[in-house]
Amino acid sequence: VQLGEAGGGLVQPGGSLRPSCAASGSIFSINAMGWYRQAPGKQRELVAGFTSRGVTNYVDSVKSRFTISRDNAKNTVYLQMNSLKPENTAVYYCRLRQLGYVYWGQGTQVTVSS
Repeated sequence: VQLGEAGGGLVQPGGSLRPSCAASGSIFSINAMGWYRQAPGKQRELVAGFTSRGVTNYVDSVKSRFTISRDNAKNTVYLQMNSLKPENTAVYYCRLRQLGYVYWGQGTQVTVSS
C-alpha cells in the first residue's frame, strides 16, 4: 500500500488549499482514511478523517473551515481547507488504516503566511 499526497503549498491568510491523497496497492473497501498534521515542535494530530464506517471526524479548531471528502472509485481523499490561518501551517500527512495495519504518506507542507 502506498499513499501519494499532493496539493500543499504557500497561501496567504484567508486563502484556500485542497490537498489530495491517493492510495494504491491492495486497498479494501472497509478502511479508515484521514489527514493528520504536525507543526514544528508539536505532536502529530488528527485534522479530519473518515472512520471505517464512513463517519467523519474533525479537530475542533478546523470545524466549519475544513471539509474532508473521498472518491472511493479512485481511493482518494481530499481536504478542502478554507479561511486558512497562520496556525494551520504544518506538514499534513495522509493516513490509512485497514485490517489492523496503518500506512502513512510522505507528507505535504502547508504554509500560511503573508
